[in-house]
Amino acid sequence: MGLLQLLIRDPLTFALLAIPLLYSIIIHELAHGWVAYRMGDPTARLQGRLTLNPLSHLDPVGTILLFLVGFGWARPVPVNLANIGSSGRRFVLVSSAGIVANMMLAFVSILLFQLISPAPGGTAATILYYMAQINIMLAAFNLIPIPPLDGSKMLMGFLPERAQNAFSRLEPYGLFIIVGLLYVGALDPLIAFFRWLILAVIRLLLP
Repeated sequence: MGLLQLLIRDPLTFALLAIPLLYSIIIHELAHGWVAYRMGDPTARLQGRLTLNPLSHLDPVGTILLFLVGFGWARPVPVNLANIGSSGRRFVLVSSAGIVANMMLAFVSILLFQLISPAPGGTAATILYYMAQINIMLAAFNLIPIPPLDGSKMLMGFLPERAQNAFSRLEPYGLFIIVGLLYVGALDPLIAFFRWLILAVIRLLLP
């Protein structure tokens, strides 16, 4: 995403961009907790996670990776599935909430870019560009159907209980699988497809 190059080239713009980018991953997690709360699960609220306070959400490694490679994560918001019922539809809604939140942030960034037509290469143009691109990347990355990413939980919402249990056993190894597949480039075509799909949806919504 060129964030390190931006830091070297334009430290002021990087500093202005840092806060909205951090809130991109905070809002992703907050969305999961808010949707779960609306469906009857108070776990996130009771643990003080339904807040925009970054100290309640940020993960050091995920934050560093956000600025190094263009995607990262906050601390997962706790969700007690027993409180939202056994409906697969409810499970999918909670799991997809963070992805939808990132898509909305990307949509708003692109819409603002169109409405205000900022000067090319200026601070406003740069901030809106990176906000759109990184939120699209966050949404695309989280769509990967490998535990613990949201895409795997969305997929599990459509699986029978036995298959869900088998799939969830991958979660302790999921991060290593994801890192390995990213390292060899095996996930690149899938991420590119998800990016294309997300952009297609956003373009349909734009005036």
